[in-house]
Amino acid sequence: MKFGKWLKKQIEQSLREWREQFLRYKELKRCVKAVPCGCPPSPAAEAEFVAALDAEMERINAFFLEQEEEFIIHHRELQEDIARALHRKAAGLVTPAQHEAAVAAIRREIVDFHGVMVLLLNYSSINYIGLAKILKKYDKRTGAVLRLPVIEAVLEQPFFETETVSQLVRECEAMMEAVFPEAPEGQAAARQDREALAAAEAEQSIFRNTVAALLTMEDVRAWSSTRGRHSLPPLNLPDSDWLRSFQLASGSPIPTQ
Repeated sequence: MKFGKWLKKQIEQSLREWREQFLRYKELKRCVKAVPCGCPPSPAAEAEFVAALDAEMERINAFFLEQEEEFIIHHRELQEDIARALHRKAAGLVTPAQHEAAVAAIRREIVDFHGVMVLLLNYSSINYIGLAKILKKYDKRTGAVLRLPVIEAVLEQPFFETETVSQLVRECEAMMEAVFPEAPEGQAAARQDREALAAAEAEQSIFRNTVAALLTMEDVRAWSSTRGRHSLPPLNLPDSDWLRSFQLASGSPIPTQ
């Protein structure tokens, strides 16, 4: 599978409203093809290509930062919802059935929120890979050495700095643990609770897209056997065998073409 087709599949597995926010790989590819093969690009042609890259990164950064800001706000709201539900239970303001209903609603919202944040991490990975691929294609066609300096600049871009979102994902996972009922038989029972919820959520497209994104990120990192400055950050994926049991893997590792 060529990279363009792989990229199209990843975009289709994201949220519908996000699909126009990904790297415009086809447009950049047309810019590359406009340069005669084997001929060094003119300063004007190279400046035009770099300007197109800069415009793409600016657009991607703006979307990423907007989502990150919304996540920070929503994370705080979920913490307040959990605290409010626990307070109402402790104060005897709700019946056990009412408390369980409130917790179930919060739990569903947390699962959806976690899924959207995972999709944003995948968005970051896919755009980084797309930039690296188009730069490699440009250097190969023109004999230029543009890839390394541009990738160095990409590493400093907001969309590549995913630690804030990654931390929110970890905290969201901690919140999920907090709102799941205690399992009397230990971790095995708790795992069964999580799997039962996940099976119910599997009917929702956001859950399916999240599983596909997680598996894509895992495959992306497994594709490279070496680590370096230009590698994607490591990914800790608990229960990846369980995720694969849904048979929603993204299909194949990153294509080389």
